[in-house]
Amino acid sequence: MKNYRFQRILYITFDFLAASAAWMLFYMFRKVQIEPQVFGVDVPITLGSRFWAGAIGLPFVWIMFYYFTGFYQSVFHRSRLDDFIRTFMTSLLGVIVIFFLLILDDTIMDYTNYYSLFFTLFMLHFTFTLFPRMIITSRTVNRVHQRKIGFKTVMIGSNENAVDVYRDILEQRRSSGHEILGFINVHQKEHYQLQDHIKHLGGHENMEAILRQYHVEEVIIALEPSEHGKIGDIVNRLSLMDIRISAIPSMTDILTGKVKSTTIFGTPLLEVSHELMPAWQQNVKQLLDIILAILALILLMPLNIFLVIGVLLSSPGPIFYKQYRLGKFGKPFKIYKFRSMYHNAEENGPELSSRHDPRVTGFGQFMRKHRLDEIPNFINVLKGDMSLVGPRPEREYFIDKIIAEAPHYIHLHKVKPGITSWGQVKYGYAENVQEMIKRLRYDILYIENMSLFVDLKILFYTAITIVRGRGV
Repeated sequence: MKNYRFQRILYITFDFLAASAAWMLFYMFRKVQIEPQVFGVDVPITLGSRFWAGAIGLPFVWIMFYYFTGFYQSVFHRSRLDDFIRTFMTSLLGVIVIFFLLILDDTIMDYTNYYSLFFTLFMLHFTFTLFPRMIITSRTVNRVHQRKIGFKTVMIGSNENAVDVYRDILEQRRSSGHEILGFINVHQKEHYQLQDHIKHLGGHENMEAILRQYHVEEVIIALEPSEHGKIGDIVNRLSLMDIRISAIPSMTDILTGKVKSTTIFGTPLLEVSHELMPAWQQNVKQLLDIILAILALILLMPLNIFLVIGVLLSSPGPIFYKQYRLGKFGKPFKIYKFRSMYHNAEENGPELSSRHDPRVTGFGQFMRKHRLDEIPNFINVLKGDMSLVGPRPEREYFIDKIIAEAPHYIHLHKVKPGITSWGQVKYGYAENVQEMIKRLRYDILYIENMSLFVDLKILFYTAITIVRGRGV
């Protein structure tokens, strides 16, 4: 049984206590060992504001640092060696920053005191942080090996290679944690070799529905050479789902995306990773989304009041326009905008807006020109449905039309949709499906080059577009 929240809390709690204890002992070390050398007399140990700021405040900073470096992700897929290396590197980097910010201005006897202070703080923090982590991780790894923790897994493949992988997993002395629920076939046959061992769940054409139905956490791809033609499509479709993907090594030259080696105690697999940004950048991006969304909603309050009055006076109807769009992994969510059209403008069915759309009110034209109608999107950002920067979300009705002509549109669902996007900055609003397809190449380009720097550039050019009134 896995409790991801409890596991994260466990790591965070002991990391907090470790950072606090390390600072307390380091503070004592300075009072007992360093300051008597400087002043020539014993210095009384007083627990002043600097002591408590370090004992309580610094641990919070450490927790944020670990969060941004991605330590609290994948809490059940850990190795002790990985924990050791990551703890060593983060402790070293963090202590270097603390040393230059808080310790470098200390009064010292000679420069060797700096060495003592640095290595004492580093060893205390590294040791106190490492040991609880190793205990927690060892306990988790042992529970996985003893089959007390399992990950719902489905195999894609049905014949000799799949049977070999399944047997290796079944015969493991120490479990890898794969709880095999069944398999999905690629080519239709009357009988599948794997069917003699585990349940046949269906064909790959219904793969997404099957994986969602069984709440699958991991997939192992074990196809035959004759089935390799489907591997690209399967991996692309899986990459749009929040599922770990592994495959047998013989497919290395076929799989797309980054791969790293992993082992199932006798059955080496490749883990297919489709992370578009490093973990720390993803976390910083998420933090910036929240901070800037809150600031925007507060600072733009007077403007929002003006827009509310303008919408009410422009035409009868509600202030806000609510509509379902598809977000990350194709999950539907309700988007919020200031109403820029007459009420019930789409009573005849979904229709894209054009530059001189008669359904748009006069005040709506003003809002759309400066993109002010999208200010309520910041609410979607705070809810976690959207990001500041990302491909603009579309309705399922139009997505189906786009995919019919440009199947690669589905790659946009790898990321959260955004208030602004590279496609919108470069191309603007689309008036028909063909223009949406033309804009698509910019959004694909964004996904392939995602970084905080690119996001900042897009936000900068979006601000210019808003000021110049080029939103339509």
